[in-house]
Amino acid sequence: MFNKIKQYFNQKNLLDERYRYLFDKSESDEYICFDVETTGLDTKVDDIISIGAVKIKDNKILTSQKFERFVKPKSVMNEESIKIHRIRCCDLEEASEIDEVIEDFLAFIGNRKLVGYYLEFDVAMINRVLKPRIGITLPNEQIEVSALYYDFKIGAIPQGNVDLRFDTIMKELKLPFMGKHDALNDAIMTAMIFIKLNKMKGIR
Repeated sequence: MFNKIKQYFNQKNLLDERYRYLFDKSESDEYICFDVETTGLDTKVDDIISIGAVKIKDNKILTSQKFERFVKPKSVMNEESIKIHRIRCCDLEEASEIDEVIEDFLAFIGNRKLVGYYLEFDVAMINRVLKPRIGITLPNEQIEVSALYYDFKIGAIPQGNVDLRFDTIMKELKLPFMGKHDALNDAIMTAMIFIKLNKMKGIR
């Protein structure tokens, strides 16, 4: 009930009718797994520097239908973040503006369900850009893979501690690492986690 009320008021705040389709109920078996890289970890001041996403359909990752864009940030790049994603300011000199990238991203995800690892952060970064522009936050249903993994593991060790680190989940599920750490590769690996848990638990 709370989610329905929240969606109702979110939809009322929509400023651009072109995006009304985002509120349509997703009836398909398609999902979008996405990840963002940022200048830092503060959702209030840091900026998105890249978005990577892939489509999942029938428990298959459609790598031919992917989204990968780089964004020119307004804030200063955090040194610790550079160590993780290895994207420097000079690498983004020819990158697109965030308005253009967000518009293309919305067209890519449509009203599909969103999948991610610690998705709350990624969605918060998108919403910070989205709300001032069209008045809403992302209305898409969201699926957190670390929560799915936790539910899966806690059934076997109900009183144990579940390690939710990304690398640990990948190793426990015997999934291959993609190597380079970037938004698209992280989205693909997260999609692999989702599909593996889907097959093991019958998640729909």
